[in-house]
Amino acid sequence: MKTTALMASAFALLAASGVATAAGDAAAGKNKNSMCIGCHGIPGYRTVFPHNYLVPKLGGQHAQYIVDALNAYKNGDRNHPSMRAIAGSLSEQDMLDLAAYYSEQK
Repeated sequence: MKTTALMASAFALLAASGVATAAGDAAAGKNKNSMCIGCHGIPGYRTVFPHNYLVPKLGGQHAQYIVDALNAYKNGDRNHPSMRAIAGSLSEQDMLDLAAYYSEQK
């Protein structure tokens, strides 16, 4: 009993630290990226809403960074109206799948 509780606590701690995360499916992410590719799939693309800036490239980014960024948009810690709306429509599995797909891109 004590070992089981200790192992469960260790796993929870690792998961919270980002070391152990649920796996995303890159193939599923490729099928879910229609909302992303319109801006992030165009090299050198600039947006003018809410202000003019260069849209960041997602290909090759670390998967956990992408998941963290999407969660930050979803909960309002990052403020961009379009990204907040898009991230708000994604499930945790959608985020993991998209992160797996983009992290494998060059």
